[in-house]
Amino acid sequence: MKKKNDTVTKWLLTIIIAIIAFIALFPLISLIISSFRPSTELMRDGITFSINWNELSLDNYVYIFTQAGEYWQWYGNSLIVSALTIILSLFFSSMVGYSLALYNFKGRNLIFLFVLVIIMIPFEVLMLPLYQLMIDIKLINTYTGIMLPLIVSPTAVFFFRQYAMGLPQELMDAARIDGCTEYGVFFKVMAPLMLPSFAAMAILQGLHSWNNFLWPLLVIRSNDLFTLPIGLATLLTPYGNNYDILIAGAVMTVIPIVILFGLFQRYFVAGLTTGGIKG
Repeated sequence: MKKKNDTVTKWLLTIIIAIIAFIALFPLISLIISSFRPSTELMRDGITFSINWNELSLDNYVYIFTQAGEYWQWYGNSLIVSALTIILSLFFSSMVGYSLALYNFKGRNLIFLFVLVIIMIPFEVLMLPLYQLMIDIKLINTYTGIMLPLIVSPTAVFFFRQYAMGLPQELMDAARIDGCTEYGVFFKVMAPLMLPSFAAMAILQGLHSWNNFLWPLLVIRSNDLFTLPIGLATLLTPYGNNYDILIAGAVMTVIPIVILFGLFQRYFVAGLTTGGIKG
């Protein structure tokens, strides 16, 4: 009887989760369907879930792959910026979080307090000072200007610190006895143990950088340096004559995030849960 009740409970949970997943995916499914519809239909009906097989075609995607040269330039810009941001953010944020967790030095708690304070301050409050800083150091209209404020993420520092606090310090001592430098201890011994945290942060940082709109909009001036969110926004006109290309292009932007999550999803949940419970 108990086994039967457990089976019924599992089926009910599966159905509930499937319904929630469908609701969550509903906007994306509607977007994908609408990306195959012509502009006139989009202007008349908007983005809908209804399917009229006579209206659907590949024309929007054919145009993107054959004639929309600017779109692929924006795509490449976003790939470059996001890839560099992920690599640099993981490198520097992990080292900061690791040092705050496993090294005793004067001012450690104060630095961590500053990290927590910065996390609580909305980015919109910091934009004007950051923008003035970019002007002063002449990084306006450059990739570096987009990436610099994101390289050391306070959220990533906090996450890596929480994760590193659960690492065995005995391994550090053993590595030092074997002659490892402090950098060797981190890169050869501790960093491999932190792979789940690197995977989780790679996904979150990549998602943030890929979808970042407001900061690149302030920094970038040249059309050839636009990232995808800014480039797609330029397709919006009062007449809506680019909505078909805009929606098809938006669907294409999902692909890198899906690939990134597919590569690291096996570590993602483990990294988040472990990093969240270390105290």
